[in-house]
Amino acid sequence: RTRSTRAHAMTSPSSDAQLARDAKVLMVGAGGIGCELLKTLVLSGFQNVEMIDLDTIDVSNLNRQFLFRRKHVGMSKALVARESAMKFRAGSDLTVVAHHGNVKDQEFNPEFIKKFDVVLNGLDNLEARKHVNRLTLAAGVPLVESGTTGYLGQVTVHVKDETACFECSPKPVPKSHPICTLRDTPEKPVHCVAFATDLLFPKLFGSKRGETSDLDEQDAVELGVFSVRPNETFASFAARVYEYVFRKKIEVLLQRSEMWEKRQRPMALPTFAELVRGESPDQVAAGSDPTLTAKTASEASVESYSAQTVLTSENAARVFVSAVARILTRDKNAKSGGTDTFDKDDALACDFVTAVTTLRSANYNIATQSPFDIKGVAGNIVHAVATTNAIVGGLIVLEAVKLLRAKNEKEKKSDDACLATTCPRRYTFVKQRATNNRLLEPIECDTPNPKCAVCQSARLELVCDTNVFTLGRLLNDALKKKLGMHAPEIEGSTTTLFLQPDGLEDDELATYENNLVTVLVDLPGGGVVGGSTLQVSDFSQSFEFELLVTHQSEWDDEADPDLFLLRGDSSGIGKDDEAKNAGKKDTDESGNAPASDDDLEIIEEETSPLSPDLGGGKDDKKRGREEDTQAGDDEGGGKAARRE
Repeated sequence: RTRSTRAHAMTSPSSDAQLARDAKVLMVGAGGIGCELLKTLVLSGFQNVEMIDLDTIDVSNLNRQFLFRRKHVGMSKALVARESAMKFRAGSDLTVVAHHGNVKDQEFNPEFIKKFDVVLNGLDNLEARKHVNRLTLAAGVPLVESGTTGYLGQVTVHVKDETACFECSPKPVPKSHPICTLRDTPEKPVHCVAFATDLLFPKLFGSKRGETSDLDEQDAVELGVFSVRPNETFASFAARVYEYVFRKKIEVLLQRSEMWEKRQRPMALPTFAELVRGESPDQVAAGSDPTLTAKTASEASVESYSAQTVLTSENAARVFVSAVARILTRDKNAKSGGTDTFDKDDALACDFVTAVTTLRSANYNIATQSPFDIKGVAGNIVHAVATTNAIVGGLIVLEAVKLLRAKNEKEKKSDDACLATTCPRRYTFVKQRATNNRLLEPIECDTPNPKCAVCQSARLELVCDTNVFTLGRLLNDALKKKLGMHAPEIEGSTTTLFLQPDGLEDDELATYENNLVTVLVDLPGGGVVGGSTLQVSDFSQSFEFELLVTHQSEWDDEADPDLFLLRGDSSGIGKDDEAKNAGKKDTDESGNAPASDDDLEIIEEETSPLSPDLGGGKDDKKRGREEDTQAGDDEGGGKAARRE
């Protein structure tokens, strides 16, 4: 065949247009990438599109999610995106179905996924990506993944048994920080932010703030620091918290001289009254807004406030007291019981975290940051570039068309092999700087990793102290948090240890609830000890695997703050089977390259355990580029951290 006929076959408008008209496509995510993707699908001739998105539209979305307008703020992204996209081809037989819901909802199961020819992902978190990856594997439907981080982006293709699945290579997941570091010896700005969001915020505002926390040291309990006293105003309470957290606690720590032999000594801040020059806490809290409701704490407390300007210690103290008083007033008026977690879209919460981070940084002589930068760290925000989203949206559609061609050729058993051979599927990376005069870098898709627990049913290993590690920690911290499982169930060697509660009798519910608070060695059926094997499954994801438990009693809480490890099976068990299969399939034992470190220093991450011992193969060399971004705009990448 000549070059011209090959080119014609690759871009044949009639064949591709017909494939687009006949295809059923599922989009997951209708934000930054999703808006561009839906536009491109509709204008490329796709007739049947369904989308799923849980989010509602926020003002911050409007600078790049062009299907939305100010009048749409607070409305469903999926429903508004559908309404806007339908106008592109008014009067046509275009069908766009929008689902305002969570992709983890039971209705979106493998049977639902089987209705589609291809699934196109534009999600905002790693957990949801893993879920969709497992759904598409169970349904046997190809998946096109995507992500953007600023000027960087990528599109990857995942076909069951033919390419690596989304979880064949490690994905960065948020790194935990030791509680003692956050509470007593912070060294980086991120430690100060995490102290504010993860420790002090829930202690002051959470619905369960009366329960014991890591801040409840003996002196704090004795003084009743974190409890509002009878007839005490919220502003006076906030000032009292200031005196303890930023003064008394530091003075107590300074008495432990051995702690500072190799560290820079912290410094207690001036009293609240000294900082605000004698104003009362209530005067400071009200600022220019006596109602405590019309303005944010920063706007009411700081003259000519700018999110780009670093707060002084005085202004930070003012914002701290005002933010605490306003959040508690808001929760009291709403009768909500409290605000459990930090939300980057909550202006008062951002004011609180900015103030605490600034004051904490002053305590420990850590470089202070602007409110804008602190919000970026607290919310794991990477500011998006609309053009990158548009490029990635187009690349997703190109890969979708290739997959549809391949499916059509396979079903029709066409003699025209050029559809498969001259236009193979690719991973494509969007780069910030041109390499060889290219801003787009396509590479071959990776092959399945034989050690992947998701698509190859490899065994995983849990390393923990079985004398203190509970089944509840296994369920929540290891299976849900680390592996992204949605509804895990656990079988021991002789008995069932945990089942999902739907349809269970009261006595069964009581048994499994009791198991959750029981350490592994004391579980029914003789306990779970080093060398035990558990069967773990998640029906909602059609995902199951063996989990080998290894006992380890000594831990370094600085190196392993979670006090457990989840990794690939290193026991040697099963290697005979691998050897037997080695001759059946030519695989690179090193597997795929791990994703590179995040390109932003503000986000610290570690590797996901699903596909162990990777790196060093041909794909490692291919990924020796400036970035391998699995991160995302509101809908990009492979970070657990949400992007904006």
